[in-house]
Amino acid sequence: MTYQQPALPRRPTTILFDLDDTLFDHAGTARAALAASTSSLPFWQEIELEELYNRYSELLEEMHPQVLAGRYSYLEARRIRFQRLLAPYGAMTTATEADDFAQLHYTHYRALRQPVAGALALLVALKPQYRIGIVTNNRTAEQEDKLQYLGMTHLVDALITSEDVGVTKPDPRIFQVAMQHLHAAPAETVMVGDNWHADVIGALAVGIRPVWLNRFGATRKLATVEEITGFEPLAAVLQKIVG
Repeated sequence: MTYQQPALPRRPTTILFDLDDTLFDHAGTARAALAASTSSLPFWQEIELEELYNRYSELLEEMHPQVLAGRYSYLEARRIRFQRLLAPYGAMTTATEADDFAQLHYTHYRALRQPVAGALALLVALKPQYRIGIVTNNRTAEQEDKLQYLGMTHLVDALITSEDVGVTKPDPRIFQVAMQHLHAAPAETVMVGDNWHADVIGALAVGIRPVWLNRFGATRKLATVEEITGFEPLAAVLQKIVG
């Protein structure tokens, strides 16, 4: 994909955020939900949680684009994911078993949802002066539910999902739709996200200044891209996002 470094930006008016693993702590929630879900299994002592989480993440990355493309319903994808995840333990061999476990896990996941540390305070600080949008590769109803649960709905001016737009980040169209909703120009827009390809490269392709949230110590591929490792301390993060 080609991209352009944005021109010298005007004062920002609009801040776009990714949701999963940017404002919402999917990684922490998923680990906690896996621990809670597998604790009742007869072979739970054989499970290395971090290894299971890594495999869970790989399967999610593999299956999620297929759900967004309509190849599977999200319920079918969940069943297949857990069948494959627990197959090495000789478990979840039937569709019914996998469906039951998937529902148990989803119940734990929803109950254990949490924001990334400092995310709520950041939105509260930004809201009085900036338009705030969410640009996310996921289902609309699921993301609306997350925002409501996390107490963020009233702080967000527009939720733009791949389900509604019909394309996923880093496709330029989803960023363009977000800017249209928020009446923003690229030079006055900032995109904050954790995914280098979807959020950083996607933003650069349409002339938006990206701020990369690098919570897990990955290597920054472009030195010119602003990097933060979290949302605390708030004053330092605000300086990097809005300057």
